[in-house]
Amino acid sequence: MMGKGLHRVGKAVLYVFLVAFAVFLLVPFFWMIMSSLKKNIDVFTIPIRWIPQVFQWHNYVDIWTQAAMGTWLQNTLILSVVVTLLQLLTGSFAAYGFARVRFPGRDALFLAYVATIAVPWQAYMIPQFILMTKIHLTGKGLWPMIVLQAFGAFGVFLMKQFFETIPEELSESARLDGLSEYGIWLRIMLPLSGPALASLALLTFVTTWNDYMGPLIYLRNRAYFTIQIGLKTFQADPQGSSLNALLFAGSVLSILPIAIIFLLGQRFFIEGIATSGMKG
Repeated sequence: MMGKGLHRVGKAVLYVFLVAFAVFLLVPFFWMIMSSLKKNIDVFTIPIRWIPQVFQWHNYVDIWTQAAMGTWLQNTLILSVVVTLLQLLTGSFAAYGFARVRFPGRDALFLAYVATIAVPWQAYMIPQFILMTKIHLTGKGLWPMIVLQAFGAFGVFLMKQFFETIPEELSESARLDGLSEYGIWLRIMLPLSGPALASLALLTFVTTWNDYMGPLIYLRNRAYFTIQIGLKTFQADPQGSSLNALLFAGSVLSILPIAIIFLLGQRFFIEGIATSGMKG
């Protein structure tokens, strides 16, 4: 009885801790949403006013009329979708080669490729910029970021881990039936890899959508600005100090698509991580 009582107390303490931690994480988002519904002069006040006296719903209309939100969201969506599709294609294709095709030096090559994940992007962003300049892609809209992000070592690692959970007998049977390696990848491996593909798609889409440094470096024409750069330029406007509420409204709009996508795809994300051998 004593053991059961201690167990219940421990669970209760754990639940209280988790609830408190969840509230701690959600407080900044709550403040952001409330700030987006305040008057501009009421956003940064001392003491902090958490709830606006009068909800300024028109802020979400004003941000569309005073900033190019439509263009920023469209550019961000195009970039995120294209990069996600390319990473799914290249990541799964390369992962199949590492997981199922035997060739000399395969394991060493895979280890060297995956090791690039540990290298911070700041260490090679200048060589990348020089490369993009040499091949005349800088100043070409979204193309530099599409080309640079079309390949990802993490995607290859994730897909390879999942492919290795699929029985190799399926591939061997397909080869005996005359199916090529391309056919095995397309007709057998990909249809069985839905959870892993969904996980990779979600991670890639969110990362690309929230990317700030890439657009900052490569985007020169305002017509190609993404939502992150667009909001930064809006903040840097000479009137930016008096448009704080509109800036928060734009931030809420930029987060909303990601929140919806994550809520809809979290089941596939968790399943993909669990079945690819990446459990903590």
